[in-house]
Amino acid sequence: MTAGRQRRAAAETFTARCKKQWHRVRVGMRRAAVDYFRGDGSDWIALAGLLLTIPVIAATTMANSVWCSPSALVIPIVAGGLLLRPASLLGLYAAAATALIVESIQLGPYTEGPSRVTPGVVLVVAACGFFGLLVAQFRSRVGVPWRRGGTMLFDLRERIRVQSKLPQLPKGWHREMALRPAGGQSFSGDFVVAARTGGGRTLEVVLTDVSGKGMDAGSRALLLSGAFGGLLGSLPPHAFLPAANGYLLRQDWDEGFATSIHLVLDLDSGDYELYSAGHPPGLQLSAGTGRWEEKSAEGPLLGVYDGAQFDSVKGSLRPGDVLMLFTDGLVETNDREISEGIDRLTGEADRYVAGGFHGAAWHLIEAVAKDVNDDRALLLICREGPTAQSAASAG
Repeated sequence: MTAGRQRRAAAETFTARCKKQWHRVRVGMRRAAVDYFRGDGSDWIALAGLLLTIPVIAATTMANSVWCSPSALVIPIVAGGLLLRPASLLGLYAAAATALIVESIQLGPYTEGPSRVTPGVVLVVAACGFFGLLVAQFRSRVGVPWRRGGTMLFDLRERIRVQSKLPQLPKGWHREMALRPAGGQSFSGDFVVAARTGGGRTLEVVLTDVSGKGMDAGSRALLLSGAFGGLLGSLPPHAFLPAANGYLLRQDWDEGFATSIHLVLDLDSGDYELYSAGHPPGLQLSAGTGRWEEKSAEGPLLGVYDGAQFDSVKGSLRPGDVLMLFTDGLVETNDREISEGIDRLTGEADRYVAGGFHGAAWHLIEAVAKDVNDDRALLLICREGPTAQSAASAG
């Protein structure tokens, strides 16, 4: 009995040690891979892998040059141009050139038959190597490896998405936002910054449309969203748009204007103020009448001239009321005026009144401006009545 227990204990100890060791190996490999694709690690692993493929390709070519032609050496060369640094790339090119020489000797002169190392093959391989070296040198000058460039774009998109996240609202309120960039891209010139101020009693939301669209406006949208997020809640509501206007003027961009709408909502009473800087009007649905009313505040575009004044319009959201804010890409196109687009938007929005507008924002963009080649953003703030709360609970 004692000997059996000792053997089982030894086996368990050995198994546990193997599992721990395997876990350490996996963690180390994962960290090395993360460092490499972020551009922090060495490229020797990629270089070693590509160097190993060259003799494999050369041997296959010499064994059967019909199915694996000598020009197959461009595969590791192209991959090296994307993954390696210039110094490592030169070593890979030397190996590829050596493989071409060996293939030429083993296969014989190209005049004696097909599928041999011809001058055309040499030119193709050399051209691919030349352009790969240019790309590698450009990445080296910029200081951003190819494998890091994708993660930088991903980080940029995620930062815009996180900064546009709306805060949680107390019971009896519902909010949602949908954002759709132009051309199916991941970057948009439309963004939202929001915060609860005044001890959580007040909701402040700023919806902004930067000039331009898609990726061209994405970098400016990221810069402005960070700046606007820092200003929001740090200044009185009436001072936000003047400060934002001054910030844009100081950037001195060639295409530096933007439209913006600033909502200041009291979550206890439902009273709100709406400030606008050249932005399309807000729309309020009155639960009592079932009609949509435009809420138009006065103010010029941001970044046009200094000393601009922005006047507010006031309103109140009662139970069942809805406030809808949007950018011009949703309601205005080359062949459709903004008034026609607003009529179409309100007509589609009436279909969601009974359900309390839960999940309506994205569907409204799909219904109203699905194929519009412009950035589109829609924000809904709903003060739920008894019917909407019952529908949400049932859902």
